[in-house]
Amino acid sequence: MHLQRLATVTIWVCSLFTAHLLAAETKPAATELPAKVSIQNWQIEWGGRPRDPFVASSGDVWFCGQAGNYIGRLDPNTNKLTQFKVPDGSHPHNLIVDNQGMVWYAGNQNAHIGRLDPSDGSIQQFPMPEAISDPHTLVFDQQGNIWFTAQHSNTIAKLDIKTGDIKYVKASESGSRPYGIKIDSNHQVWSVLVGTNKLAKVDPNTMAITEYVLPNDKSRPRRLEITADDNIWYVDYALGTLGRFDPKTAAFTEWLMPSGKSSHPYGTALDNQGRIWIAEVGVYPNQFVGFDTKLEKFISTDTITAGGSVRHMMFDAPSNSVWFGVDTGVIARGTLP
Repeated sequence: MHLQRLATVTIWVCSLFTAHLLAAETKPAATELPAKVSIQNWQIEWGGRPRDPFVASSGDVWFCGQAGNYIGRLDPNTNKLTQFKVPDGSHPHNLIVDNQGMVWYAGNQNAHIGRLDPSDGSIQQFPMPEAISDPHTLVFDQQGNIWFTAQHSNTIAKLDIKTGDIKYVKASESGSRPYGIKIDSNHQVWSVLVGTNKLAKVDPNTMAITEYVLPNDKSRPRRLEITADDNIWYVDYALGTLGRFDPKTAAFTEWLMPSGKSSHPYGTALDNQGRIWIAEVGVYPNQFVGFDTKLEKFISTDTITAGGSVRHMMFDAPSNSVWFGVDTGVIARGTLP
C-alpha cells in the first residue's frame, strides 16, 4: 500500500496573550438536577473491555473489544451478539461504520486502520507510516475519508480510503496527545490535545495546524463536540468543567460540572436538539449528565448503574438515544427525554 507521508508542515501556534481572552468566564456548578434518561444495559459475554459503540444505518450496534481483540455486533431488537476477530495484537480502540455497512476500526497496538466486511468477516488493513504507531479515534469527513488522532504518536492524520494514502501533521509540543476529534461545517478538523491545555485545528487542504491555548494551564481537554454554530465544546478532564470556545471571537466560557472539580468528564455526545451528554467518570458509579447548549445550563443527571468508566459515546437520531460502553463489560443505551 503506497502511503503519502507529510513529514513537514507549517505550524501556527495561537497563544492568547490578551488578558481578557486568557480569563475564561466560569459558571458555577449546577444545583440538584432531575433524572430524565432511561438506561438499558447489555452484558457482553466475551468481556474484553467493550467500548466505542457505533449504530449503523441498519440499526445494528458495532463495538470494539479492545482487550479481547475483537469487533462485536449487537442486534438490540433480538439481543443477538456476533463476534469478528481482528488481526492478532490489534486491540481495536475505536470504530465507525460507513454508508455501505463497512466497519472501520483503529488497530491501536499494531499500527493499522482496518476495514471489516461483515458479509464474510474479511479485513483489509491500511498500515500506518513509520511516524504513527497508535491510531486512536476515527471520524469521517464530508467526502467519506477518515481523519484520526494518534495519541502517543502526537499526530492528527487523514486516510484516503480509496488510495490508502495517509497525510499527517504533528502537534507543536511533544506529548500533546491528540485525542478526541470532530469536523466543523467548513471542513476544518478539530482535536483536543489532552497532554496540554490546547485545542487544535487542522486545515484539510494545507495540513497546517493552529493551536488555541485554554485559559488555565492545568486544563486537560479530552473529548469535544461541535454545535451547528461551529462553536467548539470540550470537556476538561483535569478541572471538571464543560467549556465552549467561539472561534469567531476566541472567547472561552466554562461551566463547572454537577459533580464538581473531581468529576473527570470524559465521554460526550451531541444530540439533534443541541444538547450535550457527558459521562462523569470521577465519581462511582459514573453519572450521565445532560447540558442544553441553547439554554446554557445543565438539565439532568442519571446514574450509570453498570459502574464505570465511560470513554466514548455516540448519539443515534432514529432511536433518540446515546450509546456507550462501560469498562465493567457492558454496552449501554441511554434513551433521551
